[in-house]
Amino acid sequence: MLKSTGSKARRLAQQVGWGRVFGIVLLVALVGLRIWDPAPLQLLRLKTFDLYQVAKPREPKARPVIIVDIDEASLNTLGQWPWPRTVVAKLIKKIAQGGAAAIGLDIVFAEPDRTSPPLLAETLSDLSATARSELRSAPDHDEIFADILKRTRTVVGQSAYNPRAGDTRKSLTPKASFATLGDDPDPYLIAYPGLLSNIPILEEAALGRGMFTVLPDPDGLVRRVPVVMKAGGEKIPSLNADVLRVATGQTTYVIKTGEAGVQSVILAGIQIPTDANAQLWIYFSPHDPARYVSAADVVNGKVPPETFKGKLVLIGTSATGLFDVKATPVEPVMPGVELHAQALENILEGTSLKRPGYTVGAELCLAVAVGLIFIVLVPILGALPVAALGSAIAAAVLGLAWYLFTQERILLDVAYPLIGGLAVFLTMLFVNYFREEAQRRQIRSAFSQYISPDLVEQLAQEPDRLVLGGETRDLTILFSDVRGFTSISESYKDNPQGLTSLLNRLLTPLSHAVLEHGGTIDKYMGDAIMAFWNAPLDNMSHATGACAAALKMMQSLEKVNAEREVEAQEIGKPYTPLRIGIGINTGECVVGNMGSDMRFDYSVLGDAVNLASRLEGQSENFGVPIILGSATAYLVKDHFAVLELDALRVKGKKEPEVVYTLLGKKGDVPAELFDKLHARMQEMLGAYRTRKWADSAKALSALRKLKLESLGVDLSALFDLYAERIKEFRKNPPPKSWDGVFTLQTK
Repeated sequence: MLKSTGSKARRLAQQVGWGRVFGIVLLVALVGLRIWDPAPLQLLRLKTFDLYQVAKPREPKARPVIIVDIDEASLNTLGQWPWPRTVVAKLIKKIAQGGAAAIGLDIVFAEPDRTSPPLLAETLSDLSATARSELRSAPDHDEIFADILKRTRTVVGQSAYNPRAGDTRKSLTPKASFATLGDDPDPYLIAYPGLLSNIPILEEAALGRGMFTVLPDPDGLVRRVPVVMKAGGEKIPSLNADVLRVATGQTTYVIKTGEAGVQSVILAGIQIPTDANAQLWIYFSPHDPARYVSAADVVNGKVPPETFKGKLVLIGTSATGLFDVKATPVEPVMPGVELHAQALENILEGTSLKRPGYTVGAELCLAVAVGLIFIVLVPILGALPVAALGSAIAAAVLGLAWYLFTQERILLDVAYPLIGGLAVFLTMLFVNYFREEAQRRQIRSAFSQYISPDLVEQLAQEPDRLVLGGETRDLTILFSDVRGFTSISESYKDNPQGLTSLLNRLLTPLSHAVLEHGGTIDKYMGDAIMAFWNAPLDNMSHATGACAAALKMMQSLEKVNAEREVEAQEIGKPYTPLRIGIGINTGECVVGNMGSDMRFDYSVLGDAVNLASRLEGQSENFGVPIILGSATAYLVKDHFAVLELDALRVKGKKEPEVVYTLLGKKGDVPAELFDKLHARMQEMLGAYRTRKWADSAKALSALRKLKLESLGVDLSALFDLYAERIKEFRKNPPPKSWDGVFTLQTK
């Protein structure tokens, strides 16, 4: 029964088309994702809305709000914060005398004024009885401040608060009342466990009380401010809303709620649109210093009184040390008090943004419609015509969203339907493509990182080569390794990502050098590269290709080091050049796919491979970057300048190996200089191997006198090596059986 059901499903998929099946599955998943609405999707939506405001920020029509700013100049003039309440009282009195419609304090006075004379009488211990009596009889600053609050239309600020055990402070009942239209709004309101309020004498005296707490979105930006919220179980208006209530003489807020949450808050005949949590979406304008006057200038009478006539005035701070700054879609830093000012401008001008409940359904329908268009038309019309159609659809959707934002101030998320439609289109496109290219893609995936693109394409036409097993053929093998990599790694012990970046920066051009000259990269071993030539495809010039790649690797290393030196100088850090050693050998090997029938790698095995690895390890001892085995040197001697170094007997082998270094291509190396170098080197080696220490030392001295700078290779370490050997053999001659071969004691 199960087999029958599976067969029917496959037949149905074949009839409909696998691309359409995958497209439908993806579309269903995208709808489910939008219903789930995870945090990354929410953030993408918010960033989309930010782009609207960045592209077209709000242009204020009027300036109904003035911010009296406790700025750095005010602190310098009137002293550090908090000021005596008499100074704040004087500030409010000046504003009220100017005819302000209402005043809001974006500040909370949670403790009594420590500078109040009666309080000083109790806290100062060294006072005389007379002084203490005079202080007790002096006016209380908080009473003076409360008296000003009673005689002005002022709203004091409150903040969200997490009560601690033993905290007995209580908040007074809100000055305003709340009515509801529709469902109970309480489950939807942002709620806090407690309320940090002002001292009771100030709370009772003020005509209004409002919270200035604003929660940013997860990315740290403030886009919405609550109009009504809950704290300590009570509904509390926002500071900006209660300033408007006091200015208009209202006593009640009306909260309109539907099945999806709060829809709006009605105050003084103004319907303030909100999200489901009673938050106002602010349509921001850029930060504008014209909204601000300095608090010190107001106190000192430098601001004309008529400045405040009929205005809503907010007292807050932009001083750095008072830490009341927020980030918004249009400004990375904005004083918190300006959020409330811009919210009031939005309410009074009717310019706040809207995100009606139906927009979610509209976005889902739009995404489904775009996805279905692609699902139906891609198999019929093909990719290019549908891509053109998709571009037209995207332009139409973007145009619709822009119209709604600029004309209706409605926020429509275009990122979700457009990205969803693109995902469906690409899925269908790639499912069809990958099914047709499965076998060739497998071959390219297996070899694209290891051999040149031309060889990959040739191999893709001969897939029979990708079978488990190997074949014997002559190969040239190259090993490269970074010198002193352990010490380099230690310098990056606190920055492993930096070490990875450095290694990638080096290995990338070295790998390109191998691929450009027809090589196959066998593997990466940390900082080392193993590569070979003449497989998987025939390459009669495999030794020449390996040597050319080695020279290109050295050129690439010089370029990387030059860039790193400039970068180090710019940032003032020490610079350590990278050095590599390269060993190249040619010989008979087994090459092919080695491993198991479940997983295999295209690799190479053989004695010639081991010798190439040993030669790379000896490059540092000889002080040359590249060492060639004798077979390689013989094959390339007509094309490259190669210089004999020594005869070595590697550990585990009886037969010696004559090794060479690669100086460059013939034609690039000065012929006359190379001939002299070659002759002197042969003379020195001949004397050395026949125990003629004086003659070998003399030939070595002649070698040192040659001007070898134009070769681009420093051979001084090589000459020092032989000088040390000759010195040692003069003191302790080798045994009579010594054949002139240097035997390595380690691998």
